[in-house]
Amino acid sequence: MLRFMILLTALVGFLSACDQGPRVNENGDVIRIFWIKDQDTAEIQYRHLDAVNAIRQTNGLGPVQLSPELNAAAQTHAKDMSRQNRPWHFGSDGSSPLDRIARVGYTGQFVSENISETFEDDLLTLNAWMEDPLTRAAILSENAQFLGLSWYQEGNGKIWWVQIFGT
Repeated sequence: MLRFMILLTALVGFLSACDQGPRVNENGDVIRIFWIKDQDTAEIQYRHLDAVNAIRQTNGLGPVQLSPELNAAAQTHAKDMSRQNRPWHFGSDGSSPLDRIARVGYTGQFVSENISETFEDDLLTLNAWMEDPLTRAAILSENAQFLGLSWYQEGNGKIWWVQIFGT
């Protein structure tokens, strides 16, 4: 019984040491992690599409449609950014967004790509993109007709988002 109590005490101590407390951003604000389940994919992609189209409509632009090929290119790049541990537009193999959309068989032209490394959901990420002039211009491109959105979520909750627009 004594061995059991010692083992239980050690296990509780070990597990409590694993909890690093809440995540905070550079301003000291607590970050609420948005956890994504596999079955949430379509819901997130269509919610994001609706939000993008509402923004575009407010700005006098036509809607975009979801593209399975652009979704696939975005997913590949999101996983690759996680492996590289940096948000940037080039793959670990040197590929560009143009290369990635060609690999998945997308026949339209590339318009733009937005990327993000965050613990936040797609709508908060979209809001952040709308605050930056470059990523905002991508979302509000008159040439955009199709949208791809995907992500990769790490075990710690970090999400690598990729949004791609094409003609």
